[in-house]
Amino acid sequence: MRTPAPDSRPVALTIAGSDSGGGAGIQADLATMAAHGVFGTSAITAVTAQNTRGVSSSHVLPTDEIDAQLEAVTDDFAIGAAKTGMLATTDVIETVAEHARTFTFPLVVDPVMVATSGDRLLEPDAERAYEELLGRATLATPNTDEAEVLTDIAVTDDESAVAAGEAILETGVDAVLVKGGHLPGETVRDILVTDGSVRTFEHPRVGTEATHGSGCTLGSAIAARLAAGDPLETAVEGATEFLERAVRYYYDVGEGHGAVNHMVSLRNEAARERTAEDVQAVVDRFVEADVSALVPEVGMNVVGATPYADSVAETAAVEGRITRTLSGVQPNRGVRFGASSHVARFLLSAREFAPDLRVAVNCRFDAAVEDALEALAWPVAEYDRDRQPDEIRETADSTMGWGARQAFADRDEPPVAVVDRGAVGKEALVKLVADDPETLADRTLALDREVTE
Repeated sequence: MRTPAPDSRPVALTIAGSDSGGGAGIQADLATMAAHGVFGTSAITAVTAQNTRGVSSSHVLPTDEIDAQLEAVTDDFAIGAAKTGMLATTDVIETVAEHARTFTFPLVVDPVMVATSGDRLLEPDAERAYEELLGRATLATPNTDEAEVLTDIAVTDDESAVAAGEAILETGVDAVLVKGGHLPGETVRDILVTDGSVRTFEHPRVGTEATHGSGCTLGSAIAARLAAGDPLETAVEGATEFLERAVRYYYDVGEGHGAVNHMVSLRNEAARERTAEDVQAVVDRFVEADVSALVPEVGMNVVGATPYADSVAETAAVEGRITRTLSGVQPNRGVRFGASSHVARFLLSAREFAPDLRVAVNCRFDAAVEDALEALAWPVAEYDRDRQPDEIRETADSTMGWGARQAFADRDEPPVAVVDRGAVGKEALVKLVADDPETLADRTLALDREVTE
């Protein structure tokens, strides 16, 4: 008989409806909690028949059944935090509010009141019942439409969002996060209002309609982080970053708009070791083949991004780069995450236009390399940093973004090679890109053979 080795986890509770399509509701909440390493419990308030195209029917559970679920869960588990979603009726809201009187843990209330179409989902009595529930809550997370229902303040900008948040604070809730996803613009701004402070969480808007369940996911991510012991602002910051990635890399399922990818961060973290191993395998092939003819003066680097990478810290590369020696090319040190700067930023910028790209390498560029690229007949793009606008020269990240836009935007197919003609005093380089490490290695070795033959 083996000795048991129990895994102790924080516990969170979701009080919401069921989504048979899996993109929102209880299903989204539990998946999000699991992705945060938190054990999820639930009290189901309603059952819906829905998919990626819409809702066909719903059934609200009797309040006695909701009571029984809440009593069963809170009687047995050490709940670290809870969140609410679809509560549907006045009776359900009042039932949950009554239980919330006894909660000794943080409560996040997502006041689901308005459909994506703009239709009101609740009767006026139910909307008023929310005020009592909010008075028991740590955080409310209304979108702009829901904030207007609660306050009669039309939220159209930061100033009105703060005003609405301050009005909702009068219910007794500790903090209000007015979500800005419904407002137009290239940037989404979520505004956290507490008694005496305002903080804005900002991120670029993702150009997708696969946002069904995003509110559920955000609320459960905050609750999971609170259950794990995060302070409120830290929990909100981490949850908004989690949601941004989950929406960008959404699940392409169903015949509608797809579903939020609740597991994306977990899968990204799980891919780190494999990504580093892939980079090391490419480096080993370059050392074995001795690609000295392609190594620029600044050194060569191979960069691999995790499948859902959004930062340099999520790219693996050779620390100190690969350099030429008397006995061939050699990496200065080993492969680690965050080791590359220039090539990593270029790869991340290119992924904004071609998200499947996973790996890149920088090589020298001269007449011989140019002839070799022409002989290989690969799709080649280029950019000249001397031609970039003055305001873009200020930061390296902006330069890489500008260069990637010149190379990848509005093309029928992404290039295999991108010529960076550098700037005054800078060495010209060519960057090879691919969606997998084996292809990158094959392309680099093919280029090396063309140059050396």
